[in-house]
Amino acid sequence: MKRLGGTVILHGNDFDEAKAECQKLSEETGRILIHPYDDPYVIAGQGTIGFEILRQVKNPKISAIFCAVGGGGLLAGIASFVKRVRPDIKMIGVEAVDAAAMTKSLELGKRVEVIFF
Repeated sequence: MKRLGGTVILHGNDFDEAKAECQKLSEETGRILIHPYDDPYVIAGQGTIGFEILRQVKNPKISAIFCAVGGGGLLAGIASFVKRVRPDIKMIGVEAVDAAAMTKSLELGKRVEVIFF
């Protein structure tokens, strides 16, 4: 980012602390906060990865795509494109045991924040 002329601010010890600082700076300066996974435009942009997968994998028998689940935006974006074009392909989310928010959200039937064990 620095090389491209951006200002880089490193803050906090984890995502939550950095996110809180981003929110604070956004409110103080009037700058726009673009969330890394809960933004519809970011999710739509990540859908281009689904496009690239299908464009580059020439095997029409592809049956599943495995995708890392963090905040869920990457999986949502890829799945949005892939399921529209190839509804037969299964989307399988994979998450770390110590950051299993998606698993817990599905178990509880509602969205939960990242749970650290």
